[in-house]
Amino acid sequence: QVQLVESGGGLVQAGGSLRLSCAASGSIFSINAMGWYRQAPGKERELVARIVNGGSTNYADSVKGRFTISRDNAKNTGYLQMSSLKPEDTGVYYCYADVARTSASRLYKYWGQGTQVTVSS
Repeated sequence: QVQLVESGGGLVQAGGSLRLSCAASGSIFSINAMGWYRQAPGKERELVARIVNGGSTNYADSVKGRFTISRDNAKNTGYLQMSSLKPEDTGVYYCYADVARTSASRLYKYWGQGTQVTVSS
């Protein structure tokens, strides 16, 4: 079993910053990609940012230059630093991790519980 625990959401004014964390624990041999999706009310879930094991990153166009994703492989933890927040960044943010449970296993995708981010104008 693998668990992902998120933290760091909250209420912030436009222009402010928040940092999300996603800690993975359990039967983990390695983590390939980690990242965050978000879902705003009435909208589909969208990929915000991802980081792969080698450190390469991808961002949604809407957050490029404002969000930074990073990871600490020793702690199996990912981070999403969000700056210059806008009201349209409001939503529930879900972290995920693509995990290999053994050296020979395929990757399994696990999800965090979600954390609410609300940006007021």
